[in-house]
Amino acid sequence: MSTEPAVVSQRESGPSASDGERILELSGVHTYYGNIHALKGVTMHVGQGEIVTLIGSNGAGKSTTLRTISGIERAREGTIRLKGRDITNLPAHEVVGLGVAHAPEGRRVFSRMTVAENLDLGAFRRSGPEVAADLARVLDLFPRLKERRTQKAGTLSGGEQQMLAIGRALMTQPSVLLLDEPSMGLSPILTEQIFRIIGEINAQGTTVLLVEQNALMALNVAQRGYVLQTGKIILSDTANNLAANEQVRQAYLGEI
Repeated sequence: MSTEPAVVSQRESGPSASDGERILELSGVHTYYGNIHALKGVTMHVGQGEIVTLIGSNGAGKSTTLRTISGIERAREGTIRLKGRDITNLPAHEVVGLGVAHAPEGRRVFSRMTVAENLDLGAFRRSGPEVAADLARVLDLFPRLKERRTQKAGTLSGGEQQMLAIGRALMTQPSVLLLDEPSMGLSPILTEQIFRIIGEINAQGTTVLLVEQNALMALNVAQRGYVLQTGKIILSDTANNLAANEQVRQAYLGEI
């Protein structure tokens, strides 16, 4: 018998939920893989300057949501807006150009290229002095990458590759950073380090939409959250309220 929350609630409270600019909005988004109906009318939003987390079990549609936002997958129905602009049918490279960066599940670094070359690829659409400033920012956030700038990405540890994937995404100078399972395969110490850095990135002005299997860590760093189950948003609230929700605690926080 599933312990996942069955109740549907869209209650959102607190200033971050109701005030400020909605930088990213999904309305009734449906996405398919062939005949498989992966997202079933997903409606959600991310406010300017927020960290919003999307939690749910494996196969719930979390990664598909991020892939649909970034243009890797196409929504068959519904609308995705970035700063009020409809980006639903734009190709992925145009979505990146408008300010959405995606650090995908599994890191996907270019293993035969150096750390520096991977970071340079993140800024391939850009030029000028801001690129050097952003590179300095990334290396300040991730001193380990600075130490390994000339090292092949494929020889890095899992944690270092995750740092590189996030750093490469930051080199696009995003308005919204999509993070997919940043703690996957990492030790508890590295997981804490990655989440501390996510908080720093947000404090520096980048809005974050976070998909993370470690729901407790995600809710600790986020302001708000959505619970996704079989392609549908079944619950949304402030992060504090979700962390205190008995059904969420039983289903996703490992409590009985």
